[in-house]
Amino acid sequence: MSLLSAEAEISVRFSEVDMLTIVWHGHYVQYFEEGRLAFGDKYGLGYMQVYDQGFSIPIVKLNIDYKFPLKFGEKAVIETTYVKSDAAKLIFRYTIKSKTTGKLIATGETVQVFVDTQGILSLTVPDFFLEWKKKWLSN
Repeated sequence: MSLLSAEAEISVRFSEVDMLTIVWHGHYVQYFEEGRLAFGDKYGLGYMQVYDQGFSIPIVKLNIDYKFPLKFGEKAVIETTYVKSDAAKLIFRYTIKSKTTGKLIATGETVQVFVDTQGILSLTVPDFFLEWKKKWLSN
């Protein structure tokens, strides 16, 4: 089975940097979000597609390892990779690299769970997600 991944490109905006012209650490969470959006678009697992199935997928865990700062005006590529799990959750790993310099900027991981429209945590994998897995993860 090959890994499912998608890429998104961002440009560092002036509003994302501090007085030293480096990206404020909190903006990396938004960059991961851009990566998840690209993944959802590519593989049919966008937020509204999940919502149409009666679920939201809030983040319950976030980890970021900062390696090298991004600066104002740089372009970066966020690679988002799905991590297979049998549990009722989504796990994504991220790699952010500077398109300008090629340097590794940050790595990270998020865990999201399935919550129904009443706010109840799903302890079993929703049927639509089982179908998604069959489509994209079968050999």
